[in-house]
Amino acid sequence: MIENTDGLDEIEFISGFSHSGKPVRDLSRIRTLLSGLGDPQDRLRFVHIAGTNGKGSIAQMFSEIFMRAGLKTGLFTSPYIISYTDRIKINGRDISRSRLAETAKRVKAVTDMSCMREDFSQFEITTAIAFLYFLEEECDIVVLETGLGGLLDCTNVIKTPVVTVIGSVDYDHTAVLGDTLEKIAYQKAGIIKPNCPCVLSAGNDIAVIRTVREQAAGKLSQLVIPDIKQMKLLRCDCFGSEFEFKGERYELNMGGAHQVLNALSVISAVRLINDSLKIPQKIIYEGIKAAQLPGRVQILSSSPLLILDGAHNPDGLSALAGVLEHCGKTPCRAVMGMCRDKNIADAVEKLVPYVERFYTVDGFNERAEDAEVLVDIISKAGGCAEVSDRSALEKARELMEQNKDGVTVICGSLFLCAEVLKDIKR
Repeated sequence: MIENTDGLDEIEFISGFSHSGKPVRDLSRIRTLLSGLGDPQDRLRFVHIAGTNGKGSIAQMFSEIFMRAGLKTGLFTSPYIISYTDRIKINGRDISRSRLAETAKRVKAVTDMSCMREDFSQFEITTAIAFLYFLEEECDIVVLETGLGGLLDCTNVIKTPVVTVIGSVDYDHTAVLGDTLEKIAYQKAGIIKPNCPCVLSAGNDIAVIRTVREQAAGKLSQLVIPDIKQMKLLRCDCFGSEFEFKGERYELNMGGAHQVLNALSVISAVRLINDSLKIPQKIIYEGIKAAQLPGRVQILSSSPLLILDGAHNPDGLSALAGVLEHCGKTPCRAVMGMCRDKNIADAVEKLVPYVERFYTVDGFNERAEDAEVLVDIISKAGGCAEVSDRSALEKARELMEQNKDGVTVICGSLFLCAEVLKDIKR
């Protein structure tokens, strides 16, 4: 449910649609909706991003670079973290609630006349709102993150992005995207467009590389996979990284080696399209350094060390495990909550070797797994766990006091991260 804090009927309008809508076999539904709005997407320039993990970080890096280059930059991401408005931004600023209401009202006028009124998803409605807003504000470029998959994701209605980027591809949403890496990669590669360059993040499985390469070749799309042999890692910890790539030095303020791979994708993509954009190297460096994102190895306290991370699938929790392995702090204690529709068993298995004890929580989302069930799953994976007797933030603060020389982590879901950040704000 979308949080409604001001009683706007338009927010209730968006919430009135289901989370996923009627299953889709093609993009005709979103095309019909956008046609009724004048096809705003056809008059915008896009960078289109897909992947299992890393989409949000990659999108944020692009946004920071483009803004510093003087481009009016739209940014569309999902899910929202604090407020529904934070998924639609221009130059780093959320769409206002009044503007959201105004634009939603125009979308509502079209859906009210549609015979598919009951079929639309919240994400389709939000995508239409975003495209209208970005066009009316005359954005120079829009950084567009897919919601789920790529081929049949409603954002894939766009025709010719300036570049597409596919991040880390791993098992997630297998009921929808397929139960093999090849099937999942095929869906992600659906965003590749004819004669439009594509970057695939380094470090992907060979099955993913093969599938994306086949799709790119079939569409005469230039495919670039950053060569990590041309990257020299100078420093990497939970606070960030320093590295050299193709003779240029960069800094990151997002922790973990996985963020270096995300940065390589962004750098490679900007270089691919820089004949027209002409963004100086200094701007690329500054944008990469400035990028930060809530709930992605977010340092809430450096002493004692408290990390907030929303990784929720095996690949994401494997990345978090790498951060913990190299953070130089022990022991690690974790407050964890996960959603029941995720691959919880395989995900927690990645983290168990690095966490002395887990404290489980629930209630942060309607899909949250029961805390006692989560204890059982962690125990079967070889970990030590118990149900937390407090909220996630309160428990983390208690653990920090007990564990001043170690590290405390709150993890398992972006929805849990959102609750913690709201608690901090309050």
